[in-house]
Amino acid sequence: MSVVSISIPSESAEGNLAAHQIRTMPVVVISPHNQCNCRCMMCDIWRIREAKEITPALLEQQLSGFRELGVRWVVFTGGEPQMNSQMIFLAKMLRNEGIRVTMLTAGLLLESHAESVAANVDDVIVSLDGPPAVHDQIRRVPLAFAQIEAGVAVLRKFRPEIIVRARCTVQKANHRSLCEVVESAKAIGLNSISFLAADLTSEAFNRPQGWVPERQDRVALNGEEAEELEAEVERLVIEHRVDLDSGFVVESAGKLRRIVLHFRAHLGQVPHVAPNCNAPWVSSVIEASGDVRPCFFHPSLGNIHDQPLHQIVNGPKALNFRASLDMATNPVCRRCVCSLHIPRQE
Repeated sequence: MSVVSISIPSESAEGNLAAHQIRTMPVVVISPHNQCNCRCMMCDIWRIREAKEITPALLEQQLSGFRELGVRWVVFTGGEPQMNSQMIFLAKMLRNEGIRVTMLTAGLLLESHAESVAANVDDVIVSLDGPPAVHDQIRRVPLAFAQIEAGVAVLRKFRPEIIVRARCTVQKANHRSLCEVVESAKAIGLNSISFLAADLTSEAFNRPQGWVPERQDRVALNGEEAEELEAEVERLVIEHRVDLDSGFVVESAGKLRRIVLHFRAHLGQVPHVAPNCNAPWVSSVIEASGDVRPCFFHPSLGNIHDQPLHQIVNGPKALNFRASLDMATNPVCRRCVCSLHIPRQE
């Protein structure tokens, strides 16, 4: 996700913590369920065996805090949100509060849930990692692409105007296929597509110890592949008129080129450079366990089973985290693949 950039308060940890008090938090990302029905090459969530999920009762306890924080947009992410049997009730609760609900899904359950999704979710983002054969290879699910296509078609029967976007995670298995995935997204009637680089080093996505180098190499690019990706990005910019047309490709040419630099930095060819981001000041991630993170990649600040969200994000641990966070030098931020920029309201 990306909007516009904003400067971040520069106080050190010894500075004024009041500058890091959150008065409005427009975005909350919620993982309704911690498991997934794909076996993606770039993610280990599918290895989770102990199911956890957000219940309507737990979400209801947070609604007053959501009002206090001025939450305007909730993104359901995963694991796979639709594996939570009560996800639609969660969506209804939020929409009754006037909160926009976006569902990010692998799409395997979209066809069977299409009617309820169409009625209770504002918009949908499907993970689309290549043309059919490449996508199925990455997801390690036979006919995964076909299931997305069928799900989108049925969803549009119930609500023709619903916005359905694609998100593609760039990695070794699809680095030559970016133009093809754009054409595939258009062919199945999606509204747009965005790209992000595969995360190689963080502890997110059920990787509590991170990946060993050998595991990283299955997803990362080597030097020759980085050259190929650079050529593919330039082809994408030209053939799909990035920055010139209606914006079917969401990213600017500059942001697409940052994906190449991400893999080059991993190879040691260029330095890692943090994106311009203020996610910890304007958003939170609530995991299915109840853990609250300032973004996908930084450690938990608390748990909504113990404290409501609005108290966690303005508690001592969170305030000190934000006050001491220097994104330019923080190793997690410098390797970030998914930044967020929203104007901060005081």
